[in-house]
Amino acid sequence: LEILHDQTWMSVCDAAFDQQDAEVVCRELDCGAPVQVLGAAAFDKGDAQMWTQEIHCRGNESQIHLCPTSPSHGNNCSH
Repeated sequence: LEILHDQTWMSVCDAAFDQQDAEVVCRELDCGAPVQVLGAAAFDKGDAQMWTQEIHCRGNESQIHLCPTSPSHGNNCSH
């Protein structure tokens, strides 16, 4: 997953990306409900710079940028 952050496309850290985060993304993109959250670059690694914030959606946000974030702990992010 990549997001536009400060005019730059960034890969989202998958360390804490979960079903609630996927629900917000799918709602924002109007692509239906998420079925399964796959991590560890299940669909190949992106080319974008890694965004080192972990996303912590509650699941009821209308857009991913409205979700709380926190700094990633260590090097536990995958594209």
